[in-house]
Order: sequence, then C-alpha cells, then structure tokens
Amino acid sequence: MRPPMPQINPNTKTMKLLAYPLTLIAAILLASCNAKIDRHALVSRHNPRITAVDSLSSLSVGNGNFAFTVDITGLQTFPEQYSQGVPLGTQSVWGWHSFPNDSNYVLEDVLRPYNLKRGRDETYPVGRRGQGRHSDAVDYLRANMHRMHLGTIGLELTDSAGNPTPTDSITAIDQRLDMWKGVIKSSFSVSGIPVEVSTLSHPERDMVAGEVVSDLIPTGKLALRLRFPYPTGQHTDDACDWEKLNRHSSRIIRKDDRQLIIERTLDTTKYYVNVCWEGGMDVNEKEPHYFVLTPSGKDAKFTVEFTPTMPDSVTPSFDASLAATERHWKNFWQSGGAVDLSGSTDPRADELERRIVLSQYLTAIQCSGNEPPQETGLTYNSWHGKFHLEMHWWHAVHFALWGRPELLERSMPWYTEAAPAAKATAERQGFDGVRWMKMTDPTGEESPSDIGPFLVWQQPHYIYMAELLYRQNPSEETITKYKNLVFETADFMASFVSYDSLNNRYILKGLIPAQEMMRPEETVNPPFELSYWHYGLSVAQQWRERSGLARNQKWDDIIDKLSVLAQKDGLYLTAESAPQTYHDRRFTSDHMAVLGAYGILPGNRLFESETMSNTLDWIWDNWNWGHTWGWDFPMVAMCAARLGEPDKAVDALLMDKRTNTYLPNGHNYQNNTLRIYLPGNGGLLSAVAMMCAGWDGQDTDAPGFPKDGKWKVKWEGLRPMP
Repeated sequence: MRPPMPQINPNTKTMKLLAYPLTLIAAILLASCNAKIDRHALVSRHNPRITAVDSLSSLSVGNGNFAFTVDITGLQTFPEQYSQGVPLGTQSVWGWHSFPNDSNYVLEDVLRPYNLKRGRDETYPVGRRGQGRHSDAVDYLRANMHRMHLGTIGLELTDSAGNPTPTDSITAIDQRLDMWKGVIKSSFSVSGIPVEVSTLSHPERDMVAGEVVSDLIPTGKLALRLRFPYPTGQHTDDACDWEKLNRHSSRIIRKDDRQLIIERTLDTTKYYVNVCWEGGMDVNEKEPHYFVLTPSGKDAKFTVEFTPTMPDSVTPSFDASLAATERHWKNFWQSGGAVDLSGSTDPRADELERRIVLSQYLTAIQCSGNEPPQETGLTYNSWHGKFHLEMHWWHAVHFALWGRPELLERSMPWYTEAAPAAKATAERQGFDGVRWMKMTDPTGEESPSDIGPFLVWQQPHYIYMAELLYRQNPSEETITKYKNLVFETADFMASFVSYDSLNNRYILKGLIPAQEMMRPEETVNPPFELSYWHYGLSVAQQWRERSGLARNQKWDDIIDKLSVLAQKDGLYLTAESAPQTYHDRRFTSDHMAVLGAYGILPGNRLFESETMSNTLDWIWDNWNWGHTWGWDFPMVAMCAARLGEPDKAVDALLMDKRTNTYLPNGHNYQNNTLRIYLPGNGGLLSAVAMMCAGWDGQDTDAPGFPKDGKWKVKWEGLRPMP
C-alpha cells in the first residue's frame, strides 16, 4: 500500500518533489486516497509485558540523550541480579569520566609507522606491543574517556527484621511498557501486599519521574533508594564498581521539605542529582553513596534529574512530566512512518511487525541523541562506552527513511566538533580533507587498536547522511549546513585512492575492510568500499553543482576509472587481494560486506547484477552464519530486495540465528557479552523502509515483500532509499 501524501509546504512543493525520482512522484501523489493505518492499535499490540524475573527482559524509558532501564519493580531495585543480563543503566550523552592520567599518556605514545605502499610511512594508533609505555598507554587511552552510570534509583524493600527482600519474594508480577505513552507500569506483591509503580523519562530533560503506591510504605518496609557507583573502566559491563567507596564522593548540598541535591565528584568529573517529591519525605544517608528516602504516605510521587551543572530550580512535577511524556510519544507515533502487517497470513508477520515497532521505540530513546551512540546505546557500556562511527549509518539512517530526519540531524553537529581532530589525522598520514575516526568519544580522539584505525567505510557515511537530509529538505539552508564537510570528506576519499598506471585505474589499498578478516598491508579493492567510494564521490559532485561550483575534475577521473569489483568463478570476492575467499573459512565469517555493495548502496558501473545474484546465492548456502552480527541480516535483505528476490529478503530478516534474536523488550541479542546490539535494530528499520518504499529508479509497491498472497503490507510516511 502506497504512503499518504507527505507534508509539503505549498511554497516549496515543486522543489521537494524534485528531490525524488520521477518514477516515484506519481505514486506519492496517489497515495493520499488510501486508508490510514490505525497507529495506536499497531503500537499497542506490541507493548512488552513481563510476568517473571528475567534479566534479559528489563525495560527502558528515555529521550535519545538520556535513558533509564528498570527491573520488574519498575525501578532499579536489583542491579546486581541484572548485571549479566540487560543491565539497569542510567546514562546520558554528557556523562563521561576519565581515570587520572598520572603518566601523562598521549596519542603519540601509541602511534606506529606503517608502509602501506603509498610512497611514505603513515602513523596509526595501534594495539598493545609487548611491555612498556606503549602497552600501558594503549590500555589507558582505550579505556578513557568512558561513559558513567549516573546512579541507581530503586526500592528499599525490607522484611520486619530489616533484611533486604530477595527477588524470589516478589510475586504476582505484571509489568507493561506502554509505548504510545512512554510509561512503564509495574505491579507486583511483596508478602501479599500489592505495589504499583509508574516510571517515565521526561522528553526534554535527563530526568526520571516515578510514582509508587502501596500499603507497604507506611509499614516502613518500602522506601526509595539512591545508590551511586564508581566507574569500572571495563570494556563491556554495567560500569558499576560498588567497592571503591573512597574514590568518589556523594555530598548533600541542599535539603528541604521538597528537594534534595547531591553533588557527585569522581576525580575531575562533577555532576548533580536533583531529587524532588510531593508530600513528606524523610532522607537518611545510610552509607557512603547510599541514600534512603522514606515517604510519609502510601502514594509517593518523585522526580530525579541528573545535570552536569548545578541545578537552579525545582524540577517539573510527576504529573507535569507525565503529561509532557504522553504528548511527546503520541506525537512521535503519529508522525513519521508506519508499517502494518496485520492483514498478512504468513505466520512470521506478527513477529516481524513486533520487531519493527519495538525497534522504532528503542532507537528513539537510545540512538537519537546529540552524539553518535555506542552500540549498546544508553543502557550499558560496550567498548568502554565509546561510539563507533562505522555504526552510525546503522544507528541513524533509518530516522530519515522513516520520515523523522530531525532525529538524525541531532547528531550531525558532532562531526563539526570532531572535524579538527579528523583533519589532524588526515594531515598526519599525508592525506587531504578529514579522515573520520572509527572508535571515539566526544573529543573526537582516535582509540588505539589493531583494526579500528585502518577502517575507512565510515568515511562516506557523512555524505550519505547529508544527502538523505537534503532529500527531506532540498534547500539552501541544508546545502550551507553540510557542504563544507561533504567536500572535505570527499577530499580525503580522493587522496586515499592510488593510481594503477599499468591498468589505468584507481585502486583502494592499505585498509581493513568492513569484513575485518584481512590485513591492511595486503588488502586491495574490497568490494563494499569500492562501491561506497564511487557513491560518495558521485554524490559529492552533485553537492558541488548544487552549491554553484564546477565539478571537481579529479573526482570525476576517479569515478570514471575506479576499479570494478573483482570476481572469480562467477562470484564476487571479499577483496581483489583474496582470491582464496571461497576455499578459506576465514573469509566466510564476519560481515558478508560484498552484499552491501548493492543493497546499502545503489547500482553503479562497478558490478553486474547477475554476478551479485550468484554471490548472494552462494553466501546464503555457504556462509558461516554462526559468526555474523545483527546488521548482517538486514544487509542481506536489502541486497536481495534490489536483486528482485523478496522471499530471500524476508527470510533474511527472520533467519533463525543467535545474532538475529530479538528479546521480549525488542533488543537484538548477540552473545553473552553483547546482550543488546542497537545497530541490528536500526538496520532492520532501514531494510524494512526500503522493502516498502523502494529505492531510486523502481516504482513497485513494497518491492521487498513476496507477491504470493501471504503478505499484506500497509505502509505510510516512509521514504525511498537512494
């Protein structure tokens, strides 16, 4: 079903329509005659319901810059029990910490020269090398900065003797996340006495609002609890060190009958916790970093806001926050795209629809902030809480495709802030423009690794995302906002290729591709990177023309002479330098990135669709699917859709593999370390948008779904992919 008419300003209607291929304009104009999707029913039928303690089923509220994850009590009552599941995180985009740098480690300590056959040495911040300062510096620089857990807000549940209530004493559990309202409702009993908890996150503040109702409160067996940990600095964990009590301070700096402000100091990091309530509340500092707040009645309403600077006012009340939250989420669900599969008879349709709805919610609260997100969002730390720019496509591109470009735009200014560091990297290595880093933090500093600094497929992402934003708003304002970094991004790409005079072509070498199984000294012409270079430089030329500039002749020469994808026996290789691909298990694991060359990206002269189709079939039958990642499945789906194989596209999205598992809370599970993986959720949404709204140059309705009568696909508000 075609989408309804997009919202178009009459004064700019022609300009906006021209941003789309002509084959799609008629379909968009005709779409308004179709019935609207009942969005409330669509969202509500997939509200998660939890009826037992399950550490992998914790639920979250948030706003993109802040998230708060709860257990079955609706708060963070049992953080230790959930630490090996989906941990009970409280995180914000500004919440970073570094351990003291007593040895004054700097990036230069981990730089090592590499001869990658470009006529000069290039320095890269590589991983550990034996003992000594280099090795110690690697450990420090990878772990710092790291994201902080800002503090747990839980229930202080005790028995008559004052002993803590264990999880197995909690019965009659019934917890629901109402995604339409953005509120978690939790009910349970302790010793037969009911407890009702409502939890939400304010849509514009780093603030939790809650209400607890129970006859247990007057008995003294139920109170509120605040606990604050010290960071661990570990690679992947809940970031909670409860043992180092003397390494940080939690100091009450204001307390009256309605408000408590706690100043948190961790080394050179400082932030504040502003607690407000209604009615009477007794405050007791039980232990260092451990505060118990005992309400005077059986109905306790409270708010807890986290701020990087001293708060200057009382926070909005629970009721005001609830009203703001409900308005926010109603507006969210009523805007942008929607996909309704309820009329389908394929037995997998309900599960696919569930994943789609929950992924929209999770990426909105975890991935739409002012910085690119880490792969585990704002729930718990992975890679020390740092974010990976090659994953930004997977986290955020779908926002534009689902008609919510403003959620992608939030993180784009970070690139401007990081540009000086990216330019310094390019200059250090002898390249032009800006070289976008792989694993980084708010500073834009590179992180040492034997893989990350050699990746380049994050480089054209900025151009791709800027182009999507231009399609949504083809204006001078958009061009002015993004053109400089589009050009500098392309300048690096043009200087990174090498000219092969013997064959009169340009090649890519001296890199590790998206399929991270190859060495930079040996790798030549990986297929996805080649195709992305062709796309990125081609789009950058369009941006020059839109800006009133002449085309860049060097870029055109590269576009015309870029190497075609290498093949052998009718199949595309993982790299021209890896002809043994199909006889070596190492090259049939990890990401099957060759399919991204025609899936994530549109077609170009570098490949033939018949050979790509043969490659898809071979990968489908022979790949080591046990060694894949969550975004690999939507990548396969996008390639299959473009190749006219919708059955494979749907089968890929629903393939029964561990890394394609979606938990009851909607999170994409990978393994016992990465229990959530948001690039999988974002990739699913991008693939579904493409499978419904199509891509440039095609005009079939829902081209990524089989036309076998089993799939009834209603969709609206989606945008086609390039």
